Amino acid sequence: MTGVQLRAELDADVPPSALFAWVADLDRYPAWLEMVRSATREARPEGESQPAWDVVLVGRLGPLRRLKRLRMVRADGDPAGRARFLRDEHDGKTHARWELRVDVRPRPGGSHLDMTLSYTGSMWGPPLQRLLAAEIEAAKPRLLELARGGVSAP
Repeated sequence: MTGVQLRAELDADVPPSALFAWVADLDRYPAWLEMVRSATREARPEGESQPAWDVVLVGRLGPLRRLKRLRMVRADGDPAGRARFLRDEHDGKTHARWELRVDVRPRPGGSHLDMTLSYTGSMWGPPLQRLLAAEIEAAKPRLLELARGGVSAP
């Protein structure tokens, strides 16, 4: 198996808009997902209609530490609770595909988050999937606290 296909879900006792605010904007991810070292919104180049971010990911597998920089754009979505982000580099090279989908829907007593991450690269495969899954599970309480308004955004 190469690449990563990862799905995570979270039921939250907050309105969908409160939860969506934390997952619809990549510059908010460092506040709740530790492996996102930074996510800086770029100025929009002429002709681009969607926002883009310079995202720096840091992961540790045993004694190995890996830093990965990605340029991600919001490909589509709707402000009611859906967003899709794609890797979109402007360096003329061929890169592995990264895609993040987030969907927040109302449910009785709050909201439901469904996130899907796809990575088509061959670097680290199954170990990367385990690392990402563990990071996401650890991040769920932080995300929920932020959505509840317990902590301010950076």
